Amino acid sequence: MVITVATAQEAQKPIFKLALGAVFAALVCVVTISFVIPIPATSGYFNLGESAIYIAALTFGPLVGAFAGGGAAIADIIVPFGFPFAPGTLVIKSIEGALVGIINNKLKQRTSSVTLSATISVIVGGLEMVAGYFIYEQLVLGYPLAAALAEVPFNIVQMIVGLVVAVPVMHAIMRVFPQLKS
Repeated sequence: MVITVATAQEAQKPIFKLALGAVFAALVCVVTISFVIPIPATSGYFNLGESAIYIAALTFGPLVGAFAGGGAAIADIIVPFGFPFAPGTLVIKSIEGALVGIINNKLKQRTSSVTLSATISVIVGGLEMVAGYFIYEQLVLGYPLAAALAEVPFNIVQMIVGLVVAVPVMHAIMRVFPQLKS
């Protein structure tokens, strides 16, 4: 089997990015449901899908990152206790993926450190996710303040684990496929 990567010009075409976004959405869904730790206070759950969203956004930009984030909503529909979170997840994780991609693209133009750009991007996007779920649980799901606050540390850890996994994977992908750097 031969694996090829699109040229830099092909990788910029919207149809290629949509297809890649769909692949990453499926990957995020699989990664998310493969490791689930329930959070009893809110019926939410800790998962590793964040890392795949970050990899998509850091490597292929905001459009692919946004689609990848949508894959987490599919996981919420599949995981029995995640269904109430699906609408919020679709918006929160899609914005997160887009934010990480947008900020990373902007920072890469202003700094020589790809690692620093990626780290700052993931932290900003991750904090959007943490705040987004807190607000969603309060305003839409009607959870008490204590319950919504109980999930915040789990979401922060999820962001940090995603960062620790995604940045080295992004570097590995860029080494294997240098044409993606442009």
